[in-house]
Amino acid sequence: MNIRYFAWLRERVGTPEEDIAFPAHVVTIADAIAHLATLGEGYAYAFENPALIRAALDRQHAKPETALGAARELALFPPMTGG
Repeated sequence: MNIRYFAWLRERVGTPEEDIAFPAHVVTIADAIAHLATLGEGYAYAFENPALIRAALDRQHAKPETALGAARELALFPPMTGG
């Protein structure tokens, strides 16, 4: 699956995107975030508070409990404010 990181997540992880083959036990967005947090110090820092992370599956906003299914892209970003 292609994982895309935005804003400070990209800075902490150190890359704008990457392809990751998740293990079989990773079935939801929350599972994916928990798995990513185990991949190294930058990932642990980026995902230290998973409640802050917003996600989109194949460019559609999705909740943490959403199944990854056959999605090809998972975008992860911090909360956004606007004005």
